[in-house]
Amino acid sequence: MTLKINLNADIAEGFGAYDIGNDAALMTIIKSANVACGFHAGDANTMQRLVMLAKQEGVSIGVHPGFNDLWGFGRRNIDMDPRDLEHMVAYQIGALQAMARYAGLPVTHLKPHGALNNMAAVREDYALAIGRAIQVVAPELVYVALAGSQMEAAALKLGLKLAREGFADRQYEEDGNLTPRKIKGSVYKDGDTALAQCLSMVRQGTVVSRQGTTVKVAVETICVHGDEPTAVAVAGHVRKGLEAAGIAVVTLPEMMA
Repeated sequence: MTLKINLNADIAEGFGAYDIGNDAALMTIIKSANVACGFHAGDANTMQRLVMLAKQEGVSIGVHPGFNDLWGFGRRNIDMDPRDLEHMVAYQIGALQAMARYAGLPVTHLKPHGALNNMAAVREDYALAIGRAIQVVAPELVYVALAGSQMEAAALKLGLKLAREGFADRQYEEDGNLTPRKIKGSVYKDGDTALAQCLSMVRQGTVVSRQGTTVKVAVETICVHGDEPTAVAVAGHVRKGLEAAGIAVVTLPEMMA
């Protein structure tokens, strides 16, 4: 049986006249794009350009909702009422659904961004709020969740489609969560290091934590961050390395089929 994996990236994270990352190059490497929806980054024109590019490159598209935090790029923790969070995520789902119509593409999944993703990984109320937004607005969406997190538990509890996510370019803690970015070495900028972690996730379902312990992380999708200067080089190296190892890189719908 041929092993397969989905490779995704957080993308369309510019704003107005400003670009972050090389979306055009990344879209030739990844198979699923998590599209910023205007709260932590992104705007209508950026989103529309991205969905048209996704159609051209055969890339599936998903909602990438974040906190309403353009100044902090959605990487600052915000404590808010879970019901307000649910509506904020629902709003962003609708934004990408509208832009996706310009390309005639379906929206296939949802993956939270930055601090929202980190907080929902450990807070049941946040994880369930995101899940309820999916359940009400677009229950066909796949909830992309950090493996072993509260988001995974929320997806199972609500009966949502689930894709467990690993990270090519991020270090892990021994509890299965990501190492905070403020800690030196938490973001891998070397392609060989990222590839080795990906191969371990796909083949053994494990990663080695910052503390040196082996952590189980069964995954259906692996993320490469699009906003890093090294993103294209790392993503390209990972894609080539996976395929050289006989692992097919497919869209998320193909992975879930």
